[in-house]
Amino acid sequence: MCGIVGYIGKKQAAPVILDGLERLEYRGYDSAGMAVYDGSRLQIAKSTGRLNVLYNHTRGGEALPGFVGIGHTRWATHGMPNDVNAHPHVNKSGTIAVVQNGIIENYLALKKKLTDKGYEFVSDTDTEVLAHLLDYYYNGDPRKTIIKMIGHVEGSYALGIVFADHPDVLYGVRKECPLIIGVGKDEYFMASDVTAILKYTRKVVYLNNLEIAELREGGMEFCTVDEDKIEKETVTVDWDVSAAEKGGYEHYMLKEMMEQPKVVRDTLSPRIKKGEIVIEELAMTDAELANVKKIFIAACGSAYHTGVTAKYIFENLARVPVEVDLASEFRYRDPLLEKNDLVIVISQSGETADTIAALRMAKEAGCRILAIVNVVGSTIAREADFVMYTWAGPEIAVATTKAYSAQMAALYLLAMKLAKVRHYLHGRKQQAMLNDLMKLPEQIELLLNNREEIQRIASRFIAAKYVFFMGRGIDYAICLEGSLKLKEISYIHSEAYAAGELKHGTISLIEEGTLVAAVSTQPSLYPKILSNIKEVKARGAVVLSITTMGNIEIEKESDYVITLPESNPLFFDSLAIIPLQMLAYYIAVGRGCDVDKPRNLAKSVTVE
Repeated sequence: MCGIVGYIGKKQAAPVILDGLERLEYRGYDSAGMAVYDGSRLQIAKSTGRLNVLYNHTRGGEALPGFVGIGHTRWATHGMPNDVNAHPHVNKSGTIAVVQNGIIENYLALKKKLTDKGYEFVSDTDTEVLAHLLDYYYNGDPRKTIIKMIGHVEGSYALGIVFADHPDVLYGVRKECPLIIGVGKDEYFMASDVTAILKYTRKVVYLNNLEIAELREGGMEFCTVDEDKIEKETVTVDWDVSAAEKGGYEHYMLKEMMEQPKVVRDTLSPRIKKGEIVIEELAMTDAELANVKKIFIAACGSAYHTGVTAKYIFENLARVPVEVDLASEFRYRDPLLEKNDLVIVISQSGETADTIAALRMAKEAGCRILAIVNVVGSTIAREADFVMYTWAGPEIAVATTKAYSAQMAALYLLAMKLAKVRHYLHGRKQQAMLNDLMKLPEQIELLLNNREEIQRIASRFIAAKYVFFMGRGIDYAICLEGSLKLKEISYIHSEAYAAGELKHGTISLIEEGTLVAAVSTQPSLYPKILSNIKEVKARGAVVLSITTMGNIEIEKESDYVITLPESNPLFFDSLAIIPLQMLAYYIAVGRGCDVDKPRNLAKSVTVE
């Protein structure tokens, strides 16, 4: 969840590190720091708050001259956000500096051991333990020292390490948490995410678990914890550098919302050929796919919400049973997995810790794993049996928008493919669905162009204390995501409810002026949701309805109405979510919230 950047080469390291950390701000952080070797010793600078505090403190990096260094943005897990707890952490003599992303699970036992041997701690972090542990085992050979340290550390982590005795080498270590190496001309980079170094290079190396990188100006070496040297493949990243910039928009979130027509088109188009869905990445024969008896979907956050929608679609269209779990719950409920079940894991980053754990458990049970991810070369992408990439490009805002829409597009394709091989979808019905599917990018664009109407509605609810979302079936799944968007960026308490549950307690919370967003896109459920709208209206609620064109009765009962273009009912998630994203965005902007970097949140949750 934190961000790591390292550099070694001919450039001044500090400005490069600051630039990389700025591009990792979306991951969430509360403090930042750097360590740079200045030719004689390690210079440390750390600051609480936004990165510009560190930038000003170091005069844009000029105050820390040197050609090798490490930097870090911290999201507090052990100890309050302050200058002392900020990374990097060093040993007593200041000759070893370390930054960490992750959690050291046995740090208290290690801390006691080191304290008993005379080591003194100044911070409350688990990371300081690593600095002193490296000092304790240091024998003049950094590689052997790192390997010795790893043997005593439990947890998940990515580390950047600099030794003042060996200032010509930058070290990186990875276990579970992501760490990539960027390859330049006589220079090397280290980062938690490729977006940090796209400005400098597109050539990267992905570290695997328990691998160590040694980076020198003249080359790089990799080894395992058994000191076996390994050759690593250099991969070229094809993301456009401008995709990680704001491009003139006020916020990354707004830019990414506006990119949704393109990312949905990019996810759909290559997989529809001559009127047929072709998912080459699936690498399963039609017979194997048709023989799938059960599907499990495991994901977190917004990705989980796409899975909830997918359950309705898969079961309706392909008549195959589907279970959807929060990945953090999946492995603890001891699911009844069978050898040939298909497990779909969904993650934007491909590094979500709970989702990785769910994947591994399912794999041990003999299930086939299909990953829907956005980041090429991520842990989930490498460990799954099959991968459907969503081609959304870098998503910087913490609250996902375009990655969510791309995931939905991938799931539509998968559901239709499964329905075809199981003989539930063919002929005119298939063609009609494909036509509706290919219209989605254009329809999303139409809804985005109506954002002034959403902004007008949002302006009336900036002071709302709580908001409720209600729907049935797929509409309930849409409400889950709409509610999450609002609460995570505006800090307004909001909840999503299956509308039929209102009578079972929730309706007691409705009072005069309460905003209720009612999603109604499923024709068979119109009469039911209409009754629910009347129920909340009778108790003083203000109703915003997201519904289809021509739904006159619901329009009459609602205070505000946003109408959606005609489409197949199974695809309405991709349309209804657009005004809900914009509603959350404009309410948050109106409240003065930091839309791209909401408090306490991180983009990629790489620890449990």
